[in-house]
This record gives sequence, C-alpha cells and structure tokens, in this order.
Amino acid sequence: MNELSPEALREARTALADTVQRFARSEIAPHVTEWDAAGEFPRPLYRRAAELGLLGLGYPEELGGTPAPYRLRLAAWRALCRYGTSGGVQASLFSHNIGLPPVVALASDAVKREVVPAVLAGQQIAALAITEPGGGSDVAQLRTTARREGDEYIVHGEKVFITSGMRADWITLAVRTSEAKGAGGISLLLVPGDSAGLSRTRLDKMGWLCSDTAHLRFDGVRVPARYLLGAEGQGFKAIMANFNGERLGLAAGAIGYAEACFDEALAWAQQRKTFGQALVEHQVIRHKLVDMRQRICASAAWLEDVAARADAGDAGNDWVAEVCTLKNQATQTMQFCADAGVQILGGMGFMRGTVCERLYREVKVITIGGGTEEIMKELAARQWGIV
Repeated sequence: MNELSPEALREARTALADTVQRFARSEIAPHVTEWDAAGEFPRPLYRRAAELGLLGLGYPEELGGTPAPYRLRLAAWRALCRYGTSGGVQASLFSHNIGLPPVVALASDAVKREVVPAVLAGQQIAALAITEPGGGSDVAQLRTTARREGDEYIVHGEKVFITSGMRADWITLAVRTSEAKGAGGISLLLVPGDSAGLSRTRLDKMGWLCSDTAHLRFDGVRVPARYLLGAEGQGFKAIMANFNGERLGLAAGAIGYAEACFDEALAWAQQRKTFGQALVEHQVIRHKLVDMRQRICASAAWLEDVAARADAGDAGNDWVAEVCTLKNQATQTMQFCADAGVQILGGMGFMRGTVCERLYREVKVITIGGGTEEIMKELAARQWGIV
C-alpha cells in the first residue's frame, strides 16, 4: 500500500476518512462528556477500533496490521480527532502507536508474535514509558536502572505522565543498563504489565480526563532478558527515531482538533442571533472564522508536504527540524482555534460539554507531549545551523 498511485491514494484516503468519521461520530463523540466524568472509556472500544482496522494501520501484515503510507495514516488520524473531539480517548485508544514501534523495529520475531497481534486486535494495550519525575524532556539523563542478572533484568525506578499507564499490558520502558553517562547507557525493555514489583498510581489532569495517565514505580521488577529491545546502549537512538512518528501524529491530531473547533464555532455563529442578526453576519466574527481557517489550511498543507517526504523516504538533513517545527505550527493552530472558538461561543464556550471548551483545556498537553515547544525550537535551531 506504500506504492499506491496518486489516484488510488486519494480514493483510499476518502474511503478511510469516511469510515473513521462514521466511527467517531457514532461511537466516540456522543459519549465523551460522560466518559470524561467517569474518568475512563469502555475497554471494548479497543476491539471495535481494531475490527475496523484502525489499530493496525501502518503495521506489518504478518503481525495483524495493514501497511499504509503516512499520507493515509495521518489523514485517518486527522479525521478521528476532528469528529471524535476528545484527546483523552484518542491518546489512550492509540497509545500503542508510541509503545509498539520499537517492538516492531527491534524485538525478536518470537517477541513480536507474542505481543503485537494481540495489541492490534484490541485484546491488549501497549504504552511507552520514558519521562521521569525529575527528568522531563532531558531523556539522556534518565535514572531508572535495569541490571542484568542471569536471564533477567532487575528494574528499579519511576516513570510519570504515562498514557495508558493504568491499563497497559505491555510497557516499552527506557532504562539505564550501564554506568555510561548520558545517552550511551540507555536501553529499551519491554515490561509485562502483570510483573511483580510494578505499582501504578492514577494522575488527575486538567484535560484528557477519560485517559488513564499514571505514575509508575518499578521496585525490583524482574524482566526476562528476551524482552530487551535491540542491543544494550542503543535505546536512545531508537527513542529519538520513535519521536518523529509521534510528532507527526500529534501534528495531524492538532489540525483535526482545530477543525473541530472551527466546525463548532461556525455552526454556533450561523444559528446564534445577537442584535437582530446571526453572529456570522457581524464582521468581527467572520474575520475570526477566516483567521481560524487560514491557519488550518496552512498547517494542513505543511503536513501534506512532510508526509509525502516521509513516504518517499526523503529524510534529508533538515528532517527532524521540519517535523519539530510542523508540530509547533500545528499545535499553535489548535491553540488559536480553541481560543477563538471559545470566544465566539461566548458563555457557552465556558460550559463543559462544548467541543471548544474541552479542546481549550486539552491543547496545552499537546504543546508539551512528544517534546515541548521550546525543545522543538532548540532541535530545529541546531539542525538548521542557527546555533
């Protein structure tokens, strides 16, 4: 599917977007406010998404997935975010998209067959655990350790802000396996969720209320050595490569959420009357909507360009800078549209249950997750030779 003709790709994108839109409108959007209040969404939603093939997009066919180019996957993700309108649902429902890629790339064939098919079928949940309480974006200084003892690794440490951390059956864990300083001593381990010595604490958040986000503690957790992903000391490179895919997904999602804010604001402006006429008939409101659309179109065009480069294997010298700055552009677009949407809705925009209110709270985590806005700029500055 990575070699689709332009016409076939357009047809596939249209068909997939229609499927995603129907799924999001019928099985996610009507329930989001209820799920936010409950602090979780039903686990069977994983299986339903898997039945539609959504969990397996971009994964090898032999592992239960459907190979697909970035332009197809990101279009599906953008549609899901636009019509599902909940970052909390999307973050947890698709947490495998940051937890599984290192497994697919680095695990043994036996471990891949053990783990990946069940996750893509919606039977199990995968998560990624990198961030630590004292580390934040400074991945190279992580402190969680994994000491080899015979055929096992003994893990001690903590991770925080872990999406799907409460439910995960498999945790792709960044650890330090040697005394080497900085990036050189970092490895990746795949930790079974039922491991003795693993404890989980749920975190309360400003947004993503129905997503389970956890603080994980590893107190002498024994992990079979066969779950080492790749070689010892090679984890940092794998983590950095994984970030590129995550950031592209965040950019696509942010554009979808921006569109959701525009959709709600436009509908409200067309039906809400003030001073004897619809809001949209006031120039100041029309201009706000145009400003929203302008930013959405610009961000979407940039996403298309970067996705096409990724599909063509054109990861040139400025690739990381492009992905980082695209992520900033898209999340800033979402932030602008969420703010403008709340303003157009007025008092209703301050009420729980509206799309703009929810996304106004949720946008901050998207500007932070996958690398903060400041880190994105720093990485871009270095790659572009600005410093």
